[in-house]
Order: sequence, then structure tokens, then C-alpha cells
Amino acid sequence: MQVYADNAATTKMSDIAIAAMTDCYYKYYGNPSSLHSVGQEAKEKLEDARARIAACLGCEPREIYFTSGGSEADNQAIISAARLGAKKGKKHIISTAFEHHAVLHTLQRLENEGFEITLLDVRNGHNITAQQVKDAIREDTCLVTVMYANNEIGSILPIPEIGAICKEAGVPFHTDAVQAVGHLHINVKEQNIDMLSLSAHKFHGPKGVGVLYARRGIALQNLIDGGAQERGKRGGTENLPGICGLAAALEDACAHIDENAAKVSAMRDKLIAGLSQIPHCALNGDPVNRLPGNVSFCFEGIEGEALLLYLDAHGICASSGSACTSGSLDPSHVLLAIGRVHDVAHGSLRLSLDHNNTDEEIDHILTAVPQVVTLLRNMSPVWRDLQNGTREYIL
Repeated sequence: MQVYADNAATTKMSDIAIAAMTDCYYKYYGNPSSLHSVGQEAKEKLEDARARIAACLGCEPREIYFTSGGSEADNQAIISAARLGAKKGKKHIISTAFEHHAVLHTLQRLENEGFEITLLDVRNGHNITAQQVKDAIREDTCLVTVMYANNEIGSILPIPEIGAICKEAGVPFHTDAVQAVGHLHINVKEQNIDMLSLSAHKFHGPKGVGVLYARRGIALQNLIDGGAQERGKRGGTENLPGICGLAAALEDACAHIDENAAKVSAMRDKLIAGLSQIPHCALNGDPVNRLPGNVSFCFEGIEGEALLLYLDAHGICASSGSACTSGSLDPSHVLLAIGRVHDVAHGSLRLSLDHNNTDEEIDHILTAVPQVVTLLRNMSPVWRDLQNGTREYIL
């Protein structure tokens, strides 16, 4: 049995998205900036997609800017707020310790330029509170950037509450919603979100295309200079097939959020209950406020890489954390941020489900994972030391 349980890394493109893209390749091949009829047909298709995406997010079409994905959108949002803040003498930014590297590395670059960065502690319940944000805001705070849901451990952050606090304080609020869009109900106006990043391939759209929502009135800084595309804020001919695939996939995901969440959450809870029976393991992430499809565990006495390879031999595709850091030998910064020690953090497993998974696949995972964990522990000198008392158990 082949089980794909790595949907947080990327999802399989839907037939709806493929059909929308194919339609563009054959019928709307013009450059949207061209004045002739073929170009203007493409322009109409582009603006139709923009309006449909805006409707899904609860914003205006002119507040939607197309990017190459979530990382570019994160960079543009954060750098724009930082540059605007610096002009007003405000150089303090608030974020969390378990953000995606697209956010953390951008903040590190700004810190090297003289900005002060406050990373909120996420060890309490593997999440943050809105009160932490409120307490951290200062007179010179120019941005709060907090992810909507964590990509590795699935914690859903209190975004509406944070948005309300930021609005009251007059501080711009950005959220990296790459893992949340298409899976959770989001309305940027109701939730007081000033900027939001998303990526199509996380909800069955194509790779290489994303969106930055920026509230009207926010002065975006260009990362890519060139033509006048995207109202002069992102040069380069628009990826019309990708954009149309994104719009189709997002509409489909938003139309089925409740039924998909109910199905996926049930499978998630079954997995969590079953895997929790393995001795000396721990669930990572907020046990209540978590993404419908996220299951993240640490297993003491094993290496996550070996676990993934053996699971792959059982036909199970999973990960140990973010796909963006899969080449690193260091333990996940997310797991370290929530308080897992290095030895435990190395033995992590992330299973991320969606509505295409089945109960039979969950049963297969629940059979395979305990077998593989036992096999690896029997080969591990660390596990032998734990059992004979040379080392003390952590979990």
C-alpha cells in the first residue's frame, strides 16, 4: 500500500487546478500586458482569478499581489513594513521562535541592519498567547509577524485576537498563512490581518505561485523591479496558468473546508491516539488548537531519518519536519523552540494528512510505525543505555 502523508510539504495537484491551467495554456496564452485582443483576453482571465482569490480571503481584488510562492510573499511583507517603520524611527519587530525560515532568515537580515527582533517564547503549550503579543508591543514596534499555523507541529495561533491587539495599537500585522489557507476559515478584514502570505501547492494548486495580500494603504517595497505588473510592485510577466490553477484550487478548497476538516480531523485523532500508545513518545504541538491534518511526534531512542527510510519501505511517505530543512543534520528549530532536547528532537516524525487519505491508510500507518520504532530501538545503543539505566529517559 502506498500512503502519501506529507501534505504539509506539498499536495498533489487537483484535477480542477490542472484543468484550469490547461485551459490557459491552450486558450489564454497571450501576455496580459499586451494591448491586442489576445493579450487583453489573458488580462481579463488574470483579473478574474484575482477577484476570485480576493473573495476567498474576504478582501478587495486590488489588495492581491501575485508572487512565486509563500517565501517571496513573506519577504516582501516583512521588508515593506520594516522600511516603512524605519522612516518613522520605528525599528522593532515581534515574531515567534518557531516561524518558517522564510520569516526568521528575513528577520535575521533585518537584525543585522539594526532592527531589534523579539521572538516570543512558544514552550508554553507549544503555542503563544495574544497576551504575549500585547505585552511585547512598544512605541517603536513597526510590525508583528506571526504565522497562522505552524508547518511542523500544527499549532494554530490566536490570529483574530492578535489582529485585534495590533489594530488597537496601530501596528501592522502580517501572518504567514501558508499552512492554513484552504484548510481553515480566514477572513482578513474580520480578523484584522494587514498582510497575509499563501502558496498554491499547499492546497492542491501548482508549485511556484503564491499570493501576498496587502491591505489597501500599505506601501509595498519592490523585491523584483521591472515592468509595471502587479500595480508596479512585482515586475515580471504574470504566470497566468499558475495563477488560474491557484484560483481554482483555492475556491475548491474553501468550498469544502468544513467537510474536509471533519474527515481529516477524525483520521488525525485516530493516529494520535494510536501512536500515543508507543512507550516513551510525545505529541508535538498544541493538542487542541492544531491543523486538521497534522500529527507530529517525537520518539525517544531513534533517529528520524532512519524512521523515514524504513517507513518509505512500508510505502509510507512522511517527514521529520519542514521539507525546507530536510538536508540539515541539525534538529528542527521548531522542536528546540518548544523545549525538546536535541536527543529527542532528532527522533521526530510528521504525518500530514488531507481528504484524499483513507481509514485503511491510517490503519496501515498505525501498524507500520510501532513496528519500525521497535526495530530501530532494538538496533540503537542509545535505547540500550536507556533500558539498562545508563541513561535516564526524557519522555
